[in-house]
Amino acid sequence: MARRYRLYRKSDFARLRHNGRRFVHPLVVLIACPQDTADRLSPNSRFAFSASKRVGNAVCRNRAKRLMREAVRPHLAQIQPHWDCLFVARPNTPQAHLTDIEAAVVQLLKRAQLLH
Repeated sequence: MARRYRLYRKSDFARLRHNGRRFVHPLVVLIACPQDTADRLSPNSRFAFSASKRVGNAVCRNRAKRLMREAVRPHLAQIQPHWDCLFVARPNTPQAHLTDIEAAVVQLLKRAQLLH
């Protein structure tokens, strides 16, 4: 994913965790929050992907993050601008198929009203 779509500052993660709205699915959790006015220079939404140690070892966590990234990538053009989104893997994410995770991501984005 290109740098302009990435969320990487610690302060952004803290703001998302504190102010963000949560949308839960058995495979993925979405935490979404509008961007700060200082961050609105870019017309893009920004994304981060996280997997805790509950998901499994490093191989499982990295697989879960890769699957979530790949599930979001085809929908980047349809996602509303100026939003910060954090996708958090659930323990059964690494065993799921990409199509299941993509369906979960689309469902969460629709529930958050972030898809055009």
